[in-house]
Amino acid sequence: MRFLLESEQAEFGRTLDRMLGAADTPAAVRAWAGGGFGPGRALWARLAEAGVFALAVPEAHEGLGLLPVELAVAYVELGRHAVPGPVVETAAVAVLLGALPDGSGVAKEWLPRIAGGDAVVTLAAGAYALDADAADAVFVAAGDTLRTAAGHGPLRESADPARRLFAAEGGDVLARGPEVRAAVARAADLATFLTAAQALGTGLELLRRTVEYAGQREQFGVPIGSFQAVKHRLADALIGLEFARPLLFGAALSMTSADIAAAKAAAGDAAYAAARAALQLHGAVGYTEELDLSLWLRKARPLRDAWGSPAVCRARVTGSP
Repeated sequence: MRFLLESEQAEFGRTLDRMLGAADTPAAVRAWAGGGFGPGRALWARLAEAGVFALAVPEAHEGLGLLPVELAVAYVELGRHAVPGPVVETAAVAVLLGALPDGSGVAKEWLPRIAGGDAVVTLAAGAYALDADAADAVFVAAGDTLRTAAGHGPLRESADPARRLFAAEGGDVLARGPEVRAAVARAADLATFLTAAQALGTGLELLRRTVEYAGQREQFGVPIGSFQAVKHRLADALIGLEFARPLLFGAALSMTSADIAAAKAAAGDAAYAAARAALQLHGAVGYTEELDLSLWLRKARPLRDAWGSPAVCRARVTGSP
């Protein structure tokens, strides 16, 4: 089956690409990694103006409703431009709160702020919360209970310095019961789906930069991109990414857990393979922090494993325990 975006969806992606391309995201990523959130928050506001976060917020709370295809388009671009911050987790919180019976008023309090970009929030559904020190609220899901964290522990080491991991601590209970567990499952599926889109975008940018470099770097008087072995390595990376793309947009149409898991496994593996090819073909320069390529190289493996490692996702596809 061939998946083609509608003209409006394709233009949405191009608009985000132009906007992010003019925003110096590498500088924002480096600042975010060091705890300087100003440039990243400014970028966040521009994404909100473009409607990115409203795509996960119900219309009843000033959003556009859940639009998975448009979200996939947007998050591929966020991955291509290495946008920092808990962009996946904020969308997941929007879905979680939108799925809860709102007796406490928490959805009314937070969802319009998420849609408008006024609130950066994150979600801990496991050991750690991403960017808890940058977030206006940390939502913690455990079993049938949802609470907001009162604080967080020290910064944990991460392969990607711009993915700042913390253990969430304490907090007030917002909701409890079986409906919480169901809402968290929906939010986790969305987080897996959007992480797959981010991984795909990361892999595409790694490949683009490597192809460009292979056309410039010379050995024996010719570009290394003319060597058959290099061509094969780049072609293998491209094939992996192009196989992942229809799985991602197929999952956007069905939004079933199995389809989402298949897309995540494929996109995560493809992005990691693109990172390995990029590192090898750039040679020693690929290891330098000064090269912007490092910002994408550091993201590939964490995105591969976040919200479902390839092994976990494959087990979900096959129904294995």
